[in-house]
Amino acid sequence: MRSLIGVLNIFGSLLAWFALYFLLPVLTALIFGEFAPMRGYVVGGVVAALLGLGLRALTHRYRFDLKARDAYLLVSVSWLGIAAIATIPLLLDVPGLSFTRAFFETMSGLSTTGATVLRGLDSLPRSLLLWRAALSWLGGMGIIVLAVAILPMLGVGGMQLYRAGAPGTVKDAKLAPRITETARVLGLVYGGLTLTCMLALWAAGMSPFDALCHAFTLLSLGGFSTHDANIAFYHSPLIELIMALFMLVAALNFSTHFVALRRGDFDSYRRDPEARWTVLLILASCLMITAFLLARHLYPDGASAFRYGAFNVVSLATGAGFFNTDFSIWPTFAPMWLLFLSSLCADTGSTGGGIKMFRALILFKQPLREMFTLVHPQAVSPLKIARQVVPNGVVHSVLAFLFLYLLTIAVLTFALLISGMDLTSALSAIVACINNVGPGLGRVGPAHTYAGLNDFQLWTCTIGMFLGRIEIITFAVVLTPTFWRK
Repeated sequence: MRSLIGVLNIFGSLLAWFALYFLLPVLTALIFGEFAPMRGYVVGGVVAALLGLGLRALTHRYRFDLKARDAYLLVSVSWLGIAAIATIPLLLDVPGLSFTRAFFETMSGLSTTGATVLRGLDSLPRSLLLWRAALSWLGGMGIIVLAVAILPMLGVGGMQLYRAGAPGTVKDAKLAPRITETARVLGLVYGGLTLTCMLALWAAGMSPFDALCHAFTLLSLGGFSTHDANIAFYHSPLIELIMALFMLVAALNFSTHFVALRRGDFDSYRRDPEARWTVLLILASCLMITAFLLARHLYPDGASAFRYGAFNVVSLATGAGFFNTDFSIWPTFAPMWLLFLSSLCADTGSTGGGIKMFRALILFKQPLREMFTLVHPQAVSPLKIARQVVPNGVVHSVLAFLFLYLLTIAVLTFALLISGMDLTSALSAIVACINNVGPGLGRVGPAHTYAGLNDFQLWTCTIGMFLGRIEIITFAVVLTPTFWRK
């Protein structure tokens, strides 16, 4: 009980800081003269501030430095609590929107999934569109990672929290002597790339507002657009090229970006096995899908086939979920391959979801290692990646993660099937949600939104997005009896 109260104290601090985030849509509303929606942002900011400060005051006696197990609980509480508070502007300013649908939308943003239940995006207030994009940007590096730089000012150590909540290999890549400096460094790289992306999109023909919103969701691989037609709205190969490049950048390890930018050591990308295999697999898939589309005579020439095939390959593989055409009408092989890529191609330490390329490399090499051991039972055969020996404990944890990952997909898919959804829609919706991609196939394809799903189906998909973003094990640990024993 004392542990839970201590977690609530730190969550209160995070919530109080999150209240300041509501200033972004407030300023946007003032700039564009959208005074009606301001009520939702003001109320949301006030509720977040009062609730956060109230939790801090009530639990002040129990504030303490985090233990590793407490960090896992804090990660889950923070994601769920902040997503709930973020629904306030949607509930107050979108007529007829239920809490279920509002929570789905905010969890989709914070988990960088990009699935939406909103229709008529072109006519929504710009401040609301920015709020969705800003949530996605905040979730891109993880609310917890960004908050690590703040916790020391509150007298709370952040190392254990950083290890539990940081995505992928950033957990072990100490880029600066202190953990707070590491968080700030990653934030600077993330923010700098976002600004560069915005300027590039603006120069390519987007309005400044659209460029900002899409830069937010590009670097976070969130997939939220400001138009119902998504990227097809612009009819611009140049915009699509710029977006594809930044999606690929966001899918790579941000630690590698830092090393390359700070030291000018761009050879670090070649030395990074995840980066090599991610780029190679995506480029090979672009060529394969282009050839497949041409062979099926879906496009009149190679340039068109490559344009539409490559953009959607990069978008789905990295987990961004943008689209410039309805890829769900392609022959089944192509869209299913895109969803398969979304499970593998994001690197650890990136803003993407799925299994991650590092785990995929281990899962590929472990069976080969086992077969070698069967033939040579006395031989010592360590598993290596980039000439580094991977400890057996890491291999076992990856296998455990894969089991939970596949089990979660199976359970949630069956839940949708029980609700009456067809197999293609159910399976693709869960894969898209747990990989934080967004669009699936069938009823949740690019030509549709998730608005047609009922409340049970939406909650099932919301669970998938949440578990996918915090990488399943972080939440599964909290459910074990051992976690709650002293």
